[in-house]
Amino acid sequence: MTPNTFQLSVALALLALPVAWCGTTPIHGTTRATGDSAGPARVVFSHVLPPLDGAHLTVTVVEVHYGPGGSSAPHRHPCAVIGYVLEGALRSQVQGEAESTYTAGQSFFEAPNAVHVVSANASAEQPVRFLASFTCDRVMPLSVPVPPAHDSLMRHP
Repeated sequence: MTPNTFQLSVALALLALPVAWCGTTPIHGTTRATGDSAGPARVVFSHVLPPLDGAHLTVTVVEVHYGPGGSSAPHRHPCAVIGYVLEGALRSQVQGEAESTYTAGQSFFEAPNAVHVVSANASAEQPVRFLASFTCDRVMPLSVPVPPAHDSLMRHP
């Protein structure tokens, strides 16, 4: 086992500890609690990550808040991103994909460097709040603006 593979294995094992501490066992995308049919934990999202350098892995979790009608300018993330909506509804579209709306309790994935052409609150009356978890294998900005000329081309896949 190479040092990078060993470090990645240790990191993945550490990520699994919270599930073990809750007394649950992952079973094909769900969890089963010991002695409790409802369970104290559940798998809310699972997605294969792109190849990463295990010697330099970092995870950064950012809480994002858009007020009613709020949004961000088109951008991309150099790292893989997993999002989880805490409250409200989020409209999202990555280049080449259909626009989706995610509500509280739902998760989504953005591949590294995918152009995020829509990231907006789906409501004009209620805020939206979500977590964005960035998995990176080198130091870099978490978000990079997309030039306006590029943005207009990306809105029509």
